[in-house]
Amino acid sequence: MANINEIKKARMEKVRKMIIAGIDPYPAKVGRTHAVSGLLKNFSKLQKDKKEIKSAGRIRTIRGHGKATFFDIEDGTGKIQALLREDKVGKSSYDFFKKIFDIGDFILVSGVLVKTKTGEKTIEVSNFKMLTKALLPLPEKWHGLKDDEERYRKRYLDLIFNKDIKKKFEIRSKIIQSLREFLNKEGFLEVETPILQPLYGGAEAEPFKTHLNALDIDLYLRIAPELYLKRLLVGGFEKIFEMGKCFRNEGMDRSHNPDFTMIEIYWAFADYKDMAKLTEKMFTFILKKVFKSLKIEYNGKEVDFTTPWKRIDFFDLFHKETGINLEETSKQGLEREAKKFGIKLEKGYQKPQIADKIFKKKCQSKIWQPTFVLHYPSGSFPLSKSLKKNPKKLECFQLIVAGWELVKVFTELNNPIEQAERLKEQENFYKNGLSEAQRMDNDFVEALEYGMPPAAGFGMGIDRLVALLTNSHSLREVILFPTMKPK
Repeated sequence: MANINEIKKARMEKVRKMIIAGIDPYPAKVGRTHAVSGLLKNFSKLQKDKKEIKSAGRIRTIRGHGKATFFDIEDGTGKIQALLREDKVGKSSYDFFKKIFDIGDFILVSGVLVKTKTGEKTIEVSNFKMLTKALLPLPEKWHGLKDDEERYRKRYLDLIFNKDIKKKFEIRSKIIQSLREFLNKEGFLEVETPILQPLYGGAEAEPFKTHLNALDIDLYLRIAPELYLKRLLVGGFEKIFEMGKCFRNEGMDRSHNPDFTMIEIYWAFADYKDMAKLTEKMFTFILKKVFKSLKIEYNGKEVDFTTPWKRIDFFDLFHKETGINLEETSKQGLEREAKKFGIKLEKGYQKPQIADKIFKKKCQSKIWQPTFVLHYPSGSFPLSKSLKKNPKKLECFQLIVAGWELVKVFTELNNPIEQAERLKEQENFYKNGLSEAQRMDNDFVEALEYGMPPAAGFGMGIDRLVALLTNSHSLREVILFPTMKPK
């Protein structure tokens, strides 16, 4: 069997012969009249009319039978059989096809629609044209390939051979469309804020740093759009959202990718309870629109999005699953508990970060049905208001479903004095080694000093949402080109 280099050499020789014969192996003009799906949908009428059609696609199989050759062509909408007969196209054209065309090439075929003796819908070819000569052969048995790393590196081949994967990305698009449709109907305005920022903020994460030569300044790829969106609340916008890429220079696992798609929503004159109701309404809309049901399957188990969803206090859940009374336990005591659970703590971690690490390991995976986990410890989210009746807790929640942390919501802190104090504290944590701490942003604090209305904020990872709703184990399955370590 020829190796891949020999196959490529042979195909390049075919390209050379075509050029010598005055045939362009990569023409610009196509002239397709019908996509495959249109042929299949309107087959009876088109067959009856005997009108010539032109369809294009990639050759997926070739089956020669003497002076007749069957081949399947596939475009982005479907696959159909074509029949090429020597007595129909002439001996020279027939021989040209057999000598020059290979599986993987793109072809334009002209002809009429017929049914074979077995009843298969077929294009009877009267003319054909090379559209793209493939130099490399499509790999055999790709669908059964076990190397996920190779699938992610060569996603284009994964999409050709694995229709289930292609379907996931079609569903991803529909989820995003339905999300935008919902927010537009609810009166939210889509906006865009800087991806390159002079100071990163809005989340606890390490940034990617770059340099702008024109101004000779360092900039950061945003870790979140939050602080700019809040500036827009100051400026008078009341209902806004942004969907786009964010970047965090952190570890990679099934629920983290260095660049990811995020949506943040801000709603003036609302609080976290209002946003909880909107979140339930949003998911109901998306599930019904895309899946026609409020129930999905994930990892072999049912997830039911029927509202209202369960609500549970973080402190209560933490105590139930770990036996630790968080309010009465010191930072040192919590560090000892984390060590018992085999949790490695980063330098500079404070009590809320230690509690979060324990929560993720001992509690989060046990939450299956949609659950709002309310009132995280003060210090967990420096941009959230504290609960008035108990300042040790925050006016916030996270939505957890099937172990996935999907949504984070705050009643936003709009007191500039308190916000400045919290960011100063975060800056000290950063200087003492907590690399994920937020930074002191004086420009943002100044914006708050002009007055930001009471508001609720919402953040959700689109990739995680899609992974859950498409029954995917990892974000890599729903990001077309995930970050990969070089070979």
